[in-house]
Amino acid sequence: MTAIDRALARLRETGAPLPHAGDDDAVAREIRAGGIRFVALGGGLEQRWQRAWEELRGCIAPIGAGEPLLREGGAYDGAWLESTATINAEVLDRFAPSVTRATHLAFAAAQRDDGLLPYKLTPDGAAFTQIQTVTPLARSVWNHYLLTGRDRDYLARMHAAMVRNDAWLAAHRDTRGTGGVEAFCTFDTGHDLSPRFWHLPERCHHGDAATYDPGAPLLPLVAPDLTANVACQREYLGRIAAELGEDPAPWTRKAAASRGALMRECHRGGMFYDRAADGSHVRVDSDVLLRVLACEIGDDDLFATALEDHLMNTRRFLSQAGFASIAMDDPRFDGDHTRNSWAGPVNALSLLRAPHAFEHHGRVAELALTHEPLLAAMAGHDRFAQCYDPWSADAGYTEAYSPSILWLLDALERAAGVLPRPDGEVWLSGLVPARLGHGQAATATGAARTVRGIHYELVGDDERIEVHRDGTLWLGFPRGWRVVLDARGEVAAVVGLAAGRVSGILSMAGADPGIALDLAPNDRVTVTGGRAGDVVSRGFTPPRS
Repeated sequence: MTAIDRALARLRETGAPLPHAGDDDAVAREIRAGGIRFVALGGGLEQRWQRAWEELRGCIAPIGAGEPLLREGGAYDGAWLESTATINAEVLDRFAPSVTRATHLAFAAAQRDDGLLPYKLTPDGAAFTQIQTVTPLARSVWNHYLLTGRDRDYLARMHAAMVRNDAWLAAHRDTRGTGGVEAFCTFDTGHDLSPRFWHLPERCHHGDAATYDPGAPLLPLVAPDLTANVACQREYLGRIAAELGEDPAPWTRKAAASRGALMRECHRGGMFYDRAADGSHVRVDSDVLLRVLACEIGDDDLFATALEDHLMNTRRFLSQAGFASIAMDDPRFDGDHTRNSWAGPVNALSLLRAPHAFEHHGRVAELALTHEPLLAAMAGHDRFAQCYDPWSADAGYTEAYSPSILWLLDALERAAGVLPRPDGEVWLSGLVPARLGHGQAATATGAARTVRGIHYELVGDDERIEVHRDGTLWLGFPRGWRVVLDARGEVAAVVGLAAGRVSGILSMAGADPGIALDLAPNDRVTVTGGRAGDVVSRGFTPPRS
């Protein structure tokens, strides 16, 4: 029996990924219905995956009365708009969409009469002392809507709440008339301890999100990440408006105006910086760059330059654990991962937000490459932390932190799993973690998931991938490719996922002799009627020093 055969046999034997087999609440049933499985022969990834499920279940519970919501976890008792209700919930959508829906609606229900959304929900109630926003809520709402059957009532309720919040921001966070969105304090962007906010207040003046301290000479800052967030938010509000039968054009114009303000006020030398009240730029090279790119700002050329100069540069942001929160060659860099810090450590939230930036530009091979060191390290960790040591990838501050838990589940699906997309595609990824360091390499892995009534099992080793559909062998291809299925479940494309060129045959049941392909990293070839089309090459940026 081959390693692939053993992985398949174990995959079919393993139980539901729940902490207690007897769990029978709505969330447990929802997760179980997805048919989600993962096994790894060798290394510690399977054990960490199982532990991730156990701890994720601990992060799902009511906050006060009402339905179970996603909690941030760790030291954070509640749900945060910058993370829990947006990027965390967006990833959770693939596993427990009812929790994502409830979390979104809970924020909308707690909206203040003047339109401001709370920045967090805790057992003590909703909090409004800052805006603390990063990932665009409208994108998460739109993706949930597409992924879960197009619930128009949900979409209309969320749209109304987000429109009112946009109006609040326009009224209160553009005091200088630049068209950008202003930060009044450190906590507006969640950048605790970052030198970006040295000599500026942590909180808004007197706890009022509409007021900044007049004694702080640099305030207010035109903030690139807040401005990019609103630009992207408005693009998606336009999509939602069109879906609801409204005119999207006003939102399209507003989004373009926000992008223009971002580039005019904050873009300098390939980076994005806060614009201070005196017109100067706060030249701290931080993960603001990645945040802006994850908001779909810029074309492929801008992103390629960002990869070359910053994100894939091991002197700058690409540490051994992923993307550092401050450039490592900045003299203010501090890699202390034992505290809640955005002054240098790798933060799980940065890693969870990063895929959207890379995938928006088709740079999936770079993303996969940056995942591997932390996957290897996390396989041997004893907790899911917020902060990681940039040099060793050791786990640092806090534990049972939902962004870290979700990052592991997400990264494994993107590398060697079955991943359903909001647009109806399904990604079958064949970058089996068979070459990890720290003694954590798996001989073979297997992943399973049911999508639109079809049960997929993907198993593979260091050479080859097999996909079984409803129990029958359906596809075969070499390690290092991703096969993309369309909304009908048919093969639509093949993508080069590995960091090197991979040649081989895509074999499909009932179709001989298969399709011979030679794919460089990020290459994408369409497949129609069992035949390969033209290859679209995106290029590839390896780590640089």
